This record gives sequence, C-alpha cells and structure tokens, in this order.
Amino acid sequence: MFRHLPIRSLLCPALLVTGLALSACEKAKTTVGVDVHGVNYRGDEFSYLLIDPNNPDDSNAGEHIDSFAAGGTTCCYPLPKQWRPGIKVRIRLTHWLPKDKDGHLPEVIAEQTAEVPPYVDGKPGELWVLRGEDGTVSVVSSDYQPDHPRWPGQVKGWPVPSLEYRRTRWELIRHYKKTDVDLFVTLLDQLKKDPNKRAAEAWADAEQYDRASVAKFSGPQDPRYLAYLNEEYKQGLMDSTRELQRFEETRP
Repeated sequence: MFRHLPIRSLLCPALLVTGLALSACEKAKTTVGVDVHGVNYRGDEFSYLLIDPNNPDDSNAGEHIDSFAAGGTTCCYPLPKQWRPGIKVRIRLTHWLPKDKDGHLPEVIAEQTAEVPPYVDGKPGELWVLRGEDGTVSVVSSDYQPDHPRWPGQVKGWPVPSLEYRRTRWELIRHYKKTDVDLFVTLLDQLKKDPNKRAAEAWADAEQYDRASVAKFSGPQDPRYLAYLNEEYKQGLMDSTRELQRFEETRP
C-alpha cells in the first residue's frame, strides 16, 4: 500500500531511498564542506586522514606531506556553519621510523583528536592540519595562508627546512652528480681496455634506444664509431665534472 511521506522528507528527495535522509538533510543545514590542507613543520614525512568524530565510519580528506612541506588541496571536511566550543576533528596519522637492518621501513599509525579554535572572521574557512616540530598535530579553520598577517596558527609562516635537512638533501643530490662523473670514468676505462667489447655494448644500446646516433657508421667496429665514443665519453666526463664542482660550491 502506498504511504505518504512526511513533508519534511521532501527537503532531500535524492536521499529518500536511504534511512539517513533526515539526518543528512539536517547536517546539510548546519554544516558546510571545506577544503583541507596539510602543513608539516618537521623533518620527516607523514600522512593523515580526517575522520568525523560524530560519524567514525566517514573517512574524509587526507594526503601525504613531505618533510618541511605543505600538501595540496583535498576535499572535503564538514564544519559547522557557526563556531562553538568543542568542535573536534579526529585525525589518523602515519609516520615512518628509520629503516632497520633488513631494509624494512617501520610504520607508526596513531589517532588523536584536535579541537577547532574560533573561526577567523566568524565563518568556517579551509581546514588546515598542522604538524609541529615536536610532532603534535593541531587544526585551524582559515581562508588565510600561513604567511598571511591574519593567519591564526601558532606557528607563523611556511615550513623552513633545517640546516641538517638541507645538508642531507644536498648530499643526496651530490651523490647522484658524482655517480655521473664515475660513469664516464668507467666508460673511458672500458673503452681503453677492451674497445671492441665496449663498442659492441654501446652499439646494442643505441640500436634499441637511439638508432639515429649510429646511422652514419658501418658497425660497432667502425674506427669512426670508436673515435665517436671516445669523444662522447670525454665530453660527458668534462660536463659532469664541471656540474659537480659547481654544485659542491652551493653546500648549505
């Protein structure tokens, strides 16, 4: 038998097929979905996932944040349209410990609840998840960014990498640039000790990835090809050495 639905149910016709129609409609009246950002003021990476404490099964926005960095924009988290004391956000956090002897990267997962301070300008703004230098996590609701004078966060400004972190990153890049130098030293040494073998290997790679570079030669044993490889490796060594020297002068 057909039964008439209460008039208030008609406020959300798209949700009538579920038992959550009224609660969803009421929530839509009192909350607004805001974009979410993450900022990490520490030297290790982390990721987060937001959970509505009033609806634990509802996992919302989250992302992975690099060391001393800010994430992008994710959507969305429901905030009450009117601020009141006691607005809380549940945050699931993940960070990683240093690799163990087996090369495994231990993962640490924890949850904490952060309270939303009063809205800036009296209206809900974007939700910012802030991880401080001591590892504690807080939230603010603001349409102003961390470098704005009206930013409400306790830490002002964007993350500034520590000297230790900058030197660690510098050393990593220096290692890769040194690897380029070592490569050309090795190639020249191989070409000197066994030119036929080195030429054959280089020719096989060229035929697979850059056939145009060997089109003018008759084969890997062509004396002109051997001379070409010698000049290429010497130039590569010169360029990579110069690049490494320039980079070493920029050490923090």
